[in-house]
Amino acid sequence: MDKEYELLLLKNQVCFPTYAVANKILRRYQPLLKEINLTYTQYVTMMVMWEKEVVNEKDLVKALYLKANTLTDLLRKLEKKGYVQISRDEKDKRNIVIRLTDEGRKLKDAAVDVPKTLIDEHWLTDEEVKIYKELLYKLLKGDWEK
Repeated sequence: MDKEYELLLLKNQVCFPTYAVANKILRRYQPLLKEINLTYTQYVTMMVMWEKEVVNEKDLVKALYLKANTLTDLLRKLEKKGYVQISRDEKDKRNIVIRLTDEGRKLKDAAVDVPKTLIDEHWLTDEEVKIYKELLYKLLKGDWEK
């Protein structure tokens, strides 16, 4: 291959192994999350809810790196399952507030084994996992909106 086209080789891409690993991880999560009736995005949303209990929709969008319209549909599904309650802020009706319900709190007990299962299976050392996460969060903090 000509030198000028080397950047087009799949093996020279950063995005491809990132994409492939993400798919592999998500596929591993699927059967574990199916047992607790959550999709992966619902699961990470619930992780924020278990941590915060009450959160503004804008803060949730920021925490999950999702678009507001994606989150809106996801929250409606979680509300339908009884895990969260969605309401307007009494002081500012433009703000949407999400609250964890008792049913959502109970789900936390069912979900606690999900990360334990995957931690026991991972193929990296604890130090490699730490470095990997640090690099990923560094990338997430970058300005991608150019």
